[in-house]
Amino acid sequence: MKRSILSLIIAGITIGSLASAKAAVETYNIDPVHTWVGFSIAHFFTKVPGYFSKVKGTIVVDRDHLENSTVEAVIEVSSITTNTKMRDDDLRSTNFFAAAQFPSMTFKSESWKSTGDNTYAVTGTLTMKNVAKEVVLKVTSLGFGPGMKGAAISGWEAKLTLDRRDFDIAADQGLIGNSVDVLINVEADLKP
Repeated sequence: MKRSILSLIIAGITIGSLASAKAAVETYNIDPVHTWVGFSIAHFFTKVPGYFSKVKGTIVVDRDHLENSTVEAVIEVSSITTNTKMRDDDLRSTNFFAAAQFPSMTFKSESWKSTGDNTYAVTGTLTMKNVAKEVVLKVTSLGFGPGMKGAAISGWEAKLTLDRRDFDIAADQGLIGNSVDVLINVEADLKP
């Protein structure tokens, strides 16, 4: 009888601990090796793709209530890549991003609203070329689990369409479109 009561107490403590652990707020660091910010923009009739390869930041996650989560990210502007050196140099110049004067762009979330199973409208401030605008990311939580060597990771995808003129990037009107489709893929590591 004593053994049964002791077993129940231990089981109760274990279940309680697991529930508390799941409910805990977790901080994930964006993994720059497995994260990219891609975009595409019209050049005459076709779309030209590119991406920013240097991204860092944190995602603070309440897994029981993802709508309470937050994200902050910094993108290094000079890491822009379209696989054409001349175009990349032009994009870094004052014609477009002015990377020397504005070396990074940032995003900081203000609210997360559930829009379906594992999908969220994440409203936040995007700052580019010192222009801050409210934007809404369509975010999908791709999952949580063990990654390399068993370390805990999370995966995310986000989509956004913006008008480049809103951020004082208006060069080459008529040659390049103004609507920019953005696709972000993030792998983030649980902070120890």
